[in-house]
Amino acid sequence: MFKKYYLFLLAFLFQIFPILTFAQQSIYKRIGNGIVLQINAPLSNIGRQIKLEVVAPQIFHVTVSPNQLFANQQSLMVVDTNRSITKWSLTETKTAVSIHTDSISATIDLVTGRISYHKKNGELILGEKANGRSFVAVSNSGEPSYQLMQAFNSSPEEAIYGLGQHQDDMMNYKGKQVLLLQNNTDVAIPFLLSNQNYGILWDNYSITKVGDTRTYQPLSSLKLFSTDGNSGWLTASYEDTPSKTVFQQRAESDIDYSFLSDMKKFPEGYKLEDGLVKWEGKISSGYTGVHNFQVKYAGYIKIWIDGKLLVDKWRQAWNPGSAVVGAEMIKDKKYDFKIQWVPDGSESYLSLKCLMPIPVEEKNQYAFLSESGDQIDYYFLAGKNADEVIGGYRKLTGKATLMPKWAMGFWQSRERYKTQDELLGVVKAFRDREIPLDNIVLDWQYWKLDDWGSHEFDSDRFPDANGMIKQLHDTYHTKLMISVWPKFYTGNSNYDYMNKNGWLYPRNVVNKQKDWLGFTSTFYDAFNPSARKAFWDLMNKKLYSKGIDAWWMDATEPDVHSNLPIESRKELMSPTFLGSSTKYFNAFPLQNSKGVYEGQRLTNPNDRVFILTRSAYGGLQRYAAATWSGDIASRWEDMKSQISAGVNFSLSGLPYWTMDVGGFSVEKRYEKPNQTDLAEWRELNTRWYQFGAFVPLFRSHGQFPFREIYNIAPESHPAYKSMVFYNKLRYRLMPYIYSLAGNSFHKDGTIMRGLMMDFSADKAVNNINDQYMFGSSLLINPVYKYKATSRELYLPSGTGWYQLYDGKYFEGGQTINAKAPYEIMPIYVKEGSIVPFGPEIQYTDEKPADTLTLFVYGGKDASFTLYEDEGVNYNYEKGAFSTIKMDYSESTRSLTIQNRQGSYSGMIAKRTFKVILIDSKHPKALEFNQKITKTIYYSGNQITTKL
Repeated sequence: MFKKYYLFLLAFLFQIFPILTFAQQSIYKRIGNGIVLQINAPLSNIGRQIKLEVVAPQIFHVTVSPNQLFANQQSLMVVDTNRSITKWSLTETKTAVSIHTDSISATIDLVTGRISYHKKNGELILGEKANGRSFVAVSNSGEPSYQLMQAFNSSPEEAIYGLGQHQDDMMNYKGKQVLLLQNNTDVAIPFLLSNQNYGILWDNYSITKVGDTRTYQPLSSLKLFSTDGNSGWLTASYEDTPSKTVFQQRAESDIDYSFLSDMKKFPEGYKLEDGLVKWEGKISSGYTGVHNFQVKYAGYIKIWIDGKLLVDKWRQAWNPGSAVVGAEMIKDKKYDFKIQWVPDGSESYLSLKCLMPIPVEEKNQYAFLSESGDQIDYYFLAGKNADEVIGGYRKLTGKATLMPKWAMGFWQSRERYKTQDELLGVVKAFRDREIPLDNIVLDWQYWKLDDWGSHEFDSDRFPDANGMIKQLHDTYHTKLMISVWPKFYTGNSNYDYMNKNGWLYPRNVVNKQKDWLGFTSTFYDAFNPSARKAFWDLMNKKLYSKGIDAWWMDATEPDVHSNLPIESRKELMSPTFLGSSTKYFNAFPLQNSKGVYEGQRLTNPNDRVFILTRSAYGGLQRYAAATWSGDIASRWEDMKSQISAGVNFSLSGLPYWTMDVGGFSVEKRYEKPNQTDLAEWRELNTRWYQFGAFVPLFRSHGQFPFREIYNIAPESHPAYKSMVFYNKLRYRLMPYIYSLAGNSFHKDGTIMRGLMMDFSADKAVNNINDQYMFGSSLLINPVYKYKATSRELYLPSGTGWYQLYDGKYFEGGQTINAKAPYEIMPIYVKEGSIVPFGPEIQYTDEKPADTLTLFVYGGKDASFTLYEDEGVNYNYEKGAFSTIKMDYSESTRSLTIQNRQGSYSGMIAKRTFKVILIDSKHPKALEFNQKITKTIYYSGNQITTKL
C-alpha cells in the first residue's frame, strides 16, 4: 500500500514540479560504445547503474547493476570476437537520453530507468514495463547474489517463440509460462524471438521463468469438494488392479508426487505397479477465465473437467513427462473433476498444479525472472525479419559451425547394440537391402557393466573394436557415433584420475546414491577448464584414437541422478569451478560441448567435429553440437509435440535439431504385440519416419522393439515401402539440404523454419503448431493421428502452393483437407521455388552430385543458391567452397544459372542440369524419368535458357 501511495505522490510531484524531478539527480557519462547512467532516485528496483552499449547497428546490450559497480565477468554465451565499431549518436532531453544507430534507437528515462527501443522513424518496437525491474538479495551456498526480474510491455497482437525446446505442444508462448530448466526432454535457451522482428537474449545461467512468471499453485488453491460434497478435498481411491478391490480411500487436497522423495506419501504398503488411482469430486475457482493446469506424469493419466477429457497420455515411469492444458472456468461455478492414473511401475510420478487467469493488467506483458545473478544482463536485437534477428543472435553467440555432410544422411540407432557382430550385422543388412545409411550409433554399455566412464570397450562383446571401426569405414562406408557420458563409476582408473585432481562433483558419491544399474557414480565439473581438457584427453586416448567419427553426449542436463527435487540436483553439481550451482545451473551442456569441440579441433584441426547432445544452451551452435529431444515416448501425442518443440528450438538460433524417430520409450503392449497393436506400431513408425525425413538431422532410435526398417515391417508391407521411399527421397534432396546447411553458416540461415519466418504478414500462421517450412520452399505437414488418411492444413497467404507428388496447384490463404494415405505425408512447394534433386545414392559421398534435376515451380520469380564444399573438413572457413545461384524469371520463362563463385578441391567443373518446369496449368509429378523441359550443360559461366 505504501509503495503504491509513494509512486502516486511521485508522479503527482513530477507533474506539478517538473524542474525538481529526480532526472536532475541522475548522471550519465559516455563510454567507448555507449553510456553509463548513475541512478540516484530512491526507487531501489530501478538499479543503481544502467549501462547501455551499442554492439551493432541493430543490437543493444543492457546491464543494470543494483550496486555502485558492475560485475566484471566473462559471459559463457556471448563471444566478444565479433564486436565491431558501430556509428552512433546521442540526444537528450530533460527527462531522457537516447542512443541512435543507423537502424534503431534506445531511450532511457532518466527518472524511472525504463528503456524503450524504436525504429529509425521513431515507431516503438519494445518498451520495458513500468516498475518491471526487481532485485531481491539471495544467498546460494554462501555466495551473495540476486533474484532478478525484468518485465516488458507486449502488444496484443504479439506472438513469442524460441526459448529452447519444450514438450507442451505450444508454438506461440504469449501469455504462457516457459520454465528454462534443463531436464531430459526439455532444453533451456534464454533467447526469445518475437513476430515483431526483435529478440531478447537473456544472459543468465540460472533457472529462469519467461512469460507469465507467477508461481504455479497447488491444487488446493482451488475450492475442492469430495464425492460426498465435503468442502476442502477430493476423494482419492487407491485400487488394487489384480484383486479389483479398493486398497484405501482417503481425502487429498494436493496431488504432488513429483520426485523419488515423494514416494513415501503414498499409502503404506500400496503397490504402484498393480495400482489404479482415482481422484474424484468437484472444483471451483474464485476467478473467471482460463485456468492453466500443469501436470507432471508417468504411467497412464487421464484428466476430465466437466466431463471433457483434457489429458490422455502415457510416459515411462522412470522419466516423467509434462503437459499444460487450459480450462475456461466461471467464478464460483462447480465443475465435475476426475483423474484416473495407472502408475505402470513400482516408482511413478504424478503432480497437478494450477495457475489462475492472468490479471487484466498483466495480459500484455512478459518477463524474465531468474533465480540468481549479479545484475540484469540482456541484449536487444532487431531486424527487418526473423532471419536478421537470428543472425544477430549468432553474431553475439557465434556462428553455427557447418556439420559434416554425412550428418545430413540417415542414422540408425537403437538402445542398444550389445555386440560387435550385432552392430556390423545391422549395417550389412542396410547395404544388402540398398537402404541408404551414413551413420550407425553405438549407445551406452559398450563398456563392462561396472566400468562406466572407463571409455573402454568390453572385450568379450567387442573383441576387435579397431577392426569393427575399420570395417565400418572401409567396407560399408559408414560412420560411427559413440555414446559418452560426463559420468564416472567409482573405482575405475578414470574416476581415480579425475577425483585425485578435484575435477568431480563429490556429493553423489558421499551420499552413496546408486544409479539404476546399482552402482555409485558422479559427473565431472565441466565449468573447470582443466577438467574439460582432461575429459577430452580421456576420450581421445580411449576412443578418438581408434577412429570414432562423432560423439553422442548423453545426460548433459546434467542428470547426475534422475527424479530428484531441483534443490537436490543443485547439491549434486556443487560446487562448480565458477560459482554456485544455482547461478550456473543451466550452462553445463554448453561447457561440456565446448571441451569436446575445442579438444578435437586441437587434436585434429582438419576433420569436422560432430556432437549430439541431450541438452543445450545459448551459443551451443558454435561448438558443432546438435540436440535431440530426449527420451520421449512412442505415442502419437508425443510425435505431435515434437513439431513445435523442434521449430521453437530452431527459432532459438540453433539450426541443428533431431529426435528419436519412432519415440524412445515404448508401452508394454508393443513389446509382444497382438495384431491390432502391431498394426498401430507400424503405422506410428511410418508416420514418424515421414516427419523425421524433413528435420535437420534424420535419426531413428529407441528401446525395443528394434527400430530398423526391416525389423518394423517386411519388405512387402506399406510401412516398409513408405519408410524406404522417404529415406531415398531425403538422399535425392541432398543438394537442397546441404545447401541449407551451408546457408546456416555463411548466411546465418535456419533449416527448420516456423511459418512466421516466411509469412509474417499472415497472422493466421502465428499459432500453428503442426506445420513448418523445411528451407524456404517445402511446407511440411506431419500426420500424427492413427488411421488418418487426410489432414487439415493451412496454406499461407501471399503465394500459391504445389502439391509435391503430383504438382497440383492451390491458392494460398486457405485451409484444406489434404489427402494423406498411409504411405504419404502431405508436402507442398511454395510457388516461385527451385528445388534441386541429386542422383539416387546409398551414402552421401558415394558419387558426385551430377546430374542434378531442377524442379522449377513457376508462377513467380524464383531463385536458389547451390552450396558445395569438401564436406568433411574446415577448409570452408578459409574460403574453399562454391556457390551457384540460379534465377528463374516468370515474365520471360527463362532460367539463368549465374557464374560459379569460389572453388574447392574435388569440385565438379562441368555439370549437367535437367530442368522440369511446373506451373499452375501444367502440373507434373515428382518423377525423375519424366520428359525434361530443358537440359543445361554448365561449365561455371553464366548461362540463360528459355524454358
